Amino acid sequence: PFAPHQRVTTRIAALLDRHVREHDLGTVLVAPMDVVLDHPNALVLQPDVMFISHARAGIIRDFVWGAPDLVVEISSPSTARYDRIEKVSWYRAYGVRECWIVDLRQQVVTILDLPGAATDITVRSREIVRSAVLPLFAHTAADLID
Repeated sequence: PFAPHQRVTTRIAALLDRHVREHDLGTVLVAPMDVVLDHPNALVLQPDVMFISHARAGIIRDFVWGAPDLVVEISSPSTARYDRIEKVSWYRAYGVRECWIVDLRQQVVTILDLPGAATDITVRSREIVRSAVLPLFAHTAADLID
């Protein structure tokens, strides 16, 4: 990944980690960390950032063996289609509750409620990123991307 991608990954991970620690909610991990969704079929992904709640902490061993509660994908023009279609469909199928797709080019965060049929929410600039998984998390899209 290029520097802008890594800068945003670090920023989001820091904001999420601070929030998760303040509220004693679980663990935040960053790539490269394998998430083994389907061992027999060798389906292993590496989300840029992920949150795993205390209730699901047992999936964290040498790798993450199962679906995190929340995953964040920092999308670039070369990965946008793969992130939005293939990865999201796997996350949905294997039980990830929420996925944030961060589009650096458009400077937006799209929040996907994976098990629900709710409409995806796109957050811009000074709008607040609201999470069903982390309901007290309240930062603007600019806080995450700038």
